[in-house]
Amino acid sequence: MRAVVCHSLTGPDALRLDEIAEPRPGPGQVRIRVRACGVNFADSLITRGEYQKQPQPPFSPGFEVAGEVLELAAGVQGLSVGERVVAIIPCGGYAEQVVADGNRCVAMPDAMPWQHGAALPVVFGTSHVALWHRARLCAGETLVVHGAAGGVGLTAVALGRLLGATVIATASSAQKLEVARQHGADHLIDSAQQDVRGRILELTGGRGADVVYDPVGGDLFTASLRSIAFEGRILVIGFAGGSVPQIPANHLLVKNVDVIGLNWPAYAELKPRVMNESLQRLMNWYAEGAIMPHVAATYPLAEAAAALQQLLQRRSTGKLVLTVD
Repeated sequence: MRAVVCHSLTGPDALRLDEIAEPRPGPGQVRIRVRACGVNFADSLITRGEYQKQPQPPFSPGFEVAGEVLELAAGVQGLSVGERVVAIIPCGGYAEQVVADGNRCVAMPDAMPWQHGAALPVVFGTSHVALWHRARLCAGETLVVHGAAGGVGLTAVALGRLLGATVIATASSAQKLEVARQHGADHLIDSAQQDVRGRILELTGGRGADVVYDPVGGDLFTASLRSIAFEGRILVIGFAGGSVPQIPANHLLVKNVDVIGLNWPAYAELKPRVMNESLQRLMNWYAEGAIMPHVAATYPLAEAAAALQQLLQRRSTGKLVLTVD
């Protein structure tokens, strides 16, 4: 079978389309015919040897896939051969087939296209667990979403509105802000042109934001800390801006602020109930028409490196997906 394989930890340019052996499922696992695979920023980290759980070459990137169950090993319950599923895997999604733990697979709604199935788990799952489980976002609160036109940012905007919050979106251009507005943002801040701290305080009548969703870090984290409300919560999602902030603890003390980390993949291993409950709720919302993945572009499997480069250059809004024929 074909797979995109990382041969050295030197970045996306190390990816090559190879012929490899079909995977075999062990106890409790399923073999899946991959139809689509989501592309994520973490895929670039794993090709550079910078991910939290780092495989050694050769390996295939890819954490989320949509496809059909080909084979069930002993101990798998609740799934059947031929069923359409999305699956969360440690890596290996850039391939025609993968093996996944049965308890990390969720059935897809009948009307869901493969591309939407592959685009939903990581970005919507990250934002939902962050806002619902970690930050305990409540209806009527104010949510600030940084990097609001990116893959996770757009989902945080959409889910924030769905959970009843007033959403303030920040992004670095008018074009990106328009995408955030179309996905439900109530207020827009151009982070390249405007004083983010000042605008958040202005939009909240000086009170500050209840929850900040930050996948960017750097100066935006500093602005968030200076414009957070009393008992506000700042979600640390990632550092796409390249700078990891250093947090002055006295600022946390003065306003009783929570800074909350979110390592979403860890739930698959350490608290699978949380991840599965979240994914099932997201699938139900999709079936009801309440949420919709924003797929910016699709690439064939052979162009996986080009898709990752597009993502790293931050020229896309929404989600990039590999399709596997």
